[in-house]
Amino acid sequence: MDFQWTEEQDLIRRNMREFADRYVEPIAAEIDENSRHPAEVFRKLGEDGWMGIPIPREYGGAGADFQTHAVAVEEISRSCSSTGFTLSFHAGIIGLAILLSGTEEQKRKYLVPLAEGRHLGAFLLTEPGAGTDVMAVRTEAVREGSDYVINGTKTFVSNGPIADTYIVFCWTDRSAGRRGMSAFLVPRGTPGLEPGQPFHKMGLRASQTSEVHFRNCCIPAENILGGEGGGLGVAMKGFERGRVGIAAQAVGILQAALDESVRHARERVQFGSPIARQQAIAWMIADMATDLSAARYLAGHAAWLLDNGQPFGTEASMAKLFATEAAMRHTVKAVQVHGGYGYVKGAKVERLMRDAKIAEIYEGTSEAQRMVISGSVMRRGG
Repeated sequence: MDFQWTEEQDLIRRNMREFADRYVEPIAAEIDENSRHPAEVFRKLGEDGWMGIPIPREYGGAGADFQTHAVAVEEISRSCSSTGFTLSFHAGIIGLAILLSGTEEQKRKYLVPLAEGRHLGAFLLTEPGAGTDVMAVRTEAVREGSDYVINGTKTFVSNGPIADTYIVFCWTDRSAGRRGMSAFLVPRGTPGLEPGQPFHKMGLRASQTSEVHFRNCCIPAENILGGEGGGLGVAMKGFERGRVGIAAQAVGILQAALDESVRHARERVQFGSPIARQQAIAWMIADMATDLSAARYLAGHAAWLLDNGQPFGTEASMAKLFATEAAMRHTVKAVQVHGGYGYVKGAKVERLMRDAKIAEIYEGTSEAQRMVISGSVMRRGG
């Protein structure tokens, strides 16, 4: 296993860093403050070919591997984790879900505009009474002739108010248990599809999140993704890949926390010398750097396994668990390094700390990741 970046990956890393410095960093504080989706940034990402990095060129993507996608997410998240998350979620979950499970017609109709950045996607599974417990979903799709009629409510839908293509998970046959859930492709503007108002969140404020309601929403059977009863498989494939993306996002947050802490520790003078010379501060930075390296290797390992066709689900959970908890732990320390300056609204480390928290929750909580990891270890015996 070789973690050395290829020439292409290194080029994309440098390009994404330049893109983030030019287009993302200057507006990151403003879009956080105003809970604003930066449509202009995603338009530019699409124009530059970055909205479908792991999608084959024949479907409008860049045709790169998942490691390259993770590198891009990390670099964007280093400037703005809301933007990095939306990029990760859009291409790494929604785009790949259609690529892996869609018919050729569905790929042409829905995947191409997503990969080209002309459309945004959303993934609708969570409900007011169903989070980690997927089987508690209540939304139903009832067959009526050649159509299905969907009724129910989804919540915590990323891109909910602004998406163009929704992947909606519903029961089509409750009596079939795990094989009774199906996924549907629902275009924006379909009668009966009603996005709610954006939630006012603690962090990741530039990522639009809302409820989405379905009231007698009629969808043709040809819009089933992955076949009737295949919804749970579509969801699990999405979650596994999404966890690698969230790990990369957390690595970007952690890198930014380290960057800001080193800069401040060099500049801030107390007792006649920079605080970087104080052992308490130096040790915080040493711990940040060590956990950053470990998190980056775990995320890279999971992405490498995925790209090489090997089982990666457990490693994806390990990467997400470690990287997100490290990001939360060290953004708190970054605020501590900055002292009162870090606690002021508008300080980058204050935003990083708020953004880091949600990464321990979405795409499966830390507790859910521990369940996945422990179950895998118990089955294989260590």
